[in-house]
Amino acid sequence: MTTPAKDSDPVLITGAAPSYEEQFAARKRKYVIMMACRIPCLILAGLTYHTWWLALGFLAISVPLPWVAVLIANDRPPRKSEQVNTYQHEAKAIEGTDHRIIDG
Repeated sequence: MTTPAKDSDPVLITGAAPSYEEQFAARKRKYVIMMACRIPCLILAGLTYHTWWLALGFLAISVPLPWVAVLIANDRPPRKSEQVNTYQHEAKAIEGTDHRIIDG
């Protein structure tokens, strides 16, 4: 009797990582949201130029946003551990192991 190869064991995929397309769409969405936050900061800096410290604050917020947006958009989620969950069949004994041994 041969034992089946480890590759033929069924693999549980309930915790599978999202596909590349889903990851890319999520990263693109984060980038667009962050860049969309930059536009109001620049507009508010222009509208509050009479209060120089407030305008400078809005500019200080809007300057690093493109750099942060690119870093977040290019960051992929961490890889999961390489441990694969497989279905484990429990063998049940037909007969109990406690029995009398007769030596002859």
